Amino acid sequence: MQTQDRLARLQAEFDNARKREIKERQDTRDYAIQSAVEPFLGVLDNFALALKSDGDVAQLRTGVQLIVKQMEEALRTLNVQPVESIGAQFDPRIHEALGSIETLEHPDHQVLEEIRRGYKLRDKLLRPALVRIASNSAQQTD
Repeated sequence: MQTQDRLARLQAEFDNARKREIKERQDTRDYAIQSAVEPFLGVLDNFALALKSDGDVAQLRTGVQLIVKQMEEALRTLNVQPVESIGAQFDPRIHEALGSIETLEHPDHQVLEEIRRGYKLRDKLLRPALVRIASNSAQQTD
């Protein structure tokens, strides 16, 4: 009888510990999501205000530029930085070339145009930058 009672208590303790661990894991996930989403709520608010605006195109453009800056700052708070592209030497680890531009004015494989910005989270690449690179036939080697 005492063994069964002890076994029942151990089973209840185990069930409670398992439930507590599941709740703690969910709380940790919720906290991580909250920390990631919070900086973007102001950005969303400003987009909603821009949509309600009756301003002209120049005012709308200025407003969107401010929202982009706010978005960049929100990303910076999460340690997300843009990949350096224009003027840099092409690096296949962080750039994806979508084409080349014939030129004699720039070094071969220098990034001339950024089509889509790439981003890193600290040292981890989130997505590569889509770029066009210089093709300088005077500097090409086989």
